[in-house]
Amino acid sequence: MTSLTIVRRIAARPSIVFDALTTPEGIACWWGPDDGPVLLAEADIRVGGRFRVRFRMLDGSEHESSGEYLEVDKPVRLAMSWRWTGGGEPEEAGGESRVEIDLRPIGNGTELTFTHARLKTEASRISHEEGWNGALDKLARHLSVI
Repeated sequence: MTSLTIVRRIAARPSIVFDALTTPEGIACWWGPDDGPVLLAEADIRVGGRFRVRFRMLDGSEHESSGEYLEVDKPVRLAMSWRWTGGGEPEEAGGESRVEIDLRPIGNGTELTFTHARLKTEASRISHEEGWNGALDKLARHLSVI
């Protein structure tokens, strides 16, 4: 098993970042590695609640992930299980990994620490890191223009 961690500074308060991470409207603005659209965003933001997101990439491929919220501590921490239910990284098919997001207030916004753990292979880790970097770029852009 392997993991990745990405740290970003975002020019928005932690509560605003948290809402973008957890509401269907917020998720629709940033999920996915490129500028393709989010086709479906569902989020029941409570411990034991579930999420499901489907997006289309610019190459036309569609990907869907789902999972369960394991920790919800607004506006500082979110942890969830992660499973590809359509498309995604082939090495992860049928498996479950874990995503953790910590938000810390800083002078001009939020420091976001994003960890995706329990990935099966190094190739999968690299692919997920590229994808999450693209998505977090979109999140930062979206929150800088609200």
